[in-house]
Amino acid sequence: MTEDLVLDVQDVAKTYRVGFFRKRVEAVRSVSFQIRRGEIFGLVGPNGAGKSTTIKMITGLVRPDRGQVRLFGMPVTHTAARARMGFLPENPNLYPHLKARELMRYYGGLLGLSLAESDRRAEQLLGQVGLSHALDRPISKFSKGMKQRAGIAQALLGDPEFVVLDEPQSGLDPIGRREIRDLVVELRRRGKTILFCSHILPDVEEICDRVALVHRGRVRETGFIHELLDPKILRYELFARGWSDELNQQLGPRLLHHFDVGDVARVDLRGDIDLEETLQLIARAGARVESLQPQKQRLEDVFIRDTNDAGEAQP
Repeated sequence: MTEDLVLDVQDVAKTYRVGFFRKRVEAVRSVSFQIRRGEIFGLVGPNGAGKSTTIKMITGLVRPDRGQVRLFGMPVTHTAARARMGFLPENPNLYPHLKARELMRYYGGLLGLSLAESDRRAEQLLGQVGLSHALDRPISKFSKGMKQRAGIAQALLGDPEFVVLDEPQSGLDPIGRREIRDLVVELRRRGKTILFCSHILPDVEEICDRVALVHRGRVRETGFIHELLDPKILRYELFARGWSDELNQQLGPRLLHHFDVGDVARVDLRGDIDLEETLQLIARAGARVESLQPQKQRLEDVFIRDTNDAGEAQP
């Protein structure tokens, strides 16, 4: 329904002119998608696909040459629309001489918050992103991952309804990535709508409801994660002890790959086999299966398939 529509991007395009000879570069050729209230929407694509320019058009930093972007039913250029949006750029340029608490006070002032309210939200948000220990540390002393966390906190300072996160996990270790994933999911529980742009496809697959895959300035795929992925089992991956070359011969075409890691065999089997019969054959041969995992199509597979067009002319 229209009242549930937060972001409506309709056939936007953007061409830049670069260099001394003003060469035309089509950064975005045709991008369209919609985001509804309460969604975590993923925007993915290879480097140079047009994601950054698309985000700049969504946030009002760049005007499209064609098409339109509407936020909460209003043109994104309207102040009332952008006041309801928070934004984390890919490389947040934070004031290095300010301490984290002072940085939040500064941004709070730009948002019209009182000093007391800025401090209250600063402690709350910096705690949520794991920076409660660094409230009085200068930004210049922050690691890249800490700067990302501070950038996320500033994006949430105005309690926006719609949050745009451009590579929010850049520079974070696995623990930090997990914390940011949990934070994004928690934001959705609080009623936020989120545009999540990331190169970390397993995280996009885990937390996003729908995704748009952009390549060479165009949307190649849009849909729910389960709609984009083939549900059939592609292969089985197992680890076993007591494996033998004779067993490989007995398995015949059912066997895809076999590697020995010490006394443990790592084996890939075809996904269309009769699993029960195959496991019985393995047991009769004296091997002991210790782990068995069915492998299905992942978002990474869809990404590679839809961007593997080396023969297409470059823009």
